[in-house]
Amino acid sequence: MKKVLLLMAVVLFSGFIAPPHRHTRHHHSMRREFRAEDKMLLISQLKDSKENLLKSIAGLTDAQLQYKPAPDRWSIIENVEHISIIEKMLMDTEKNLMSQPANPAKKKDLKYTDANLLTMVEDRSKKQKTPDFGMPKHNYASPADAVDAFVRQRDGLIDYVATTKDKLRDHITDNPNIGTVDAYQLLLFDAGHTARHIKQIEEVKADPGFPK
Repeated sequence: MKKVLLLMAVVLFSGFIAPPHRHTRHHHSMRREFRAEDKMLLISQLKDSKENLLKSIAGLTDAQLQYKPAPDRWSIIENVEHISIIEKMLMDTEKNLMSQPANPAKKKDLKYTDANLLTMVEDRSKKQKTPDFGMPKHNYASPADAVDAFVRQRDGLIDYVATTKDKLRDHITDNPNIGTVDAYQLLLFDAGHTARHIKQIEEVKADPGFPK
């Protein structure tokens, strides 16, 4: 199971291109412990991206939520379901990573800062192909059910981050596509991924054929 989850993470990250790594005077921040400011930043990113998503879809009808600009483009609610699918995969990957022995000696191998990671994920200047496991499954009876599922899952993740004593910075894995990341950055990726798809949702809303 661990190998399957790590493989899924590799496939997911392979669609993103890491920004050039630069050594700066802030480089030490990539090697820090899971401190209070880290926890506050991650909680803020998770909460803000959740609230921004809900704000983006607030008041929309089912017809608007299910509108597809083209057969090969996702509807708004398909974006929401995709966010939940990827979040569940990242949470499971993080859980499995935390079950393995800590390897803080690998902190020296981290390739970029948290800020660079967010920039990479949120950038929609280059569209990415979604792996099959991340495709919307249309498993919900209604758009409202899909939204509720996202909210419940995200609230559970926020609660975990707020209360955990896990040393997220001390559990590090190698990704052949984006480099070395720690467990904290897996969850930060989740927040950035949500922000990325909020942009995609706004593109759907701006489509000339979007129901009024």
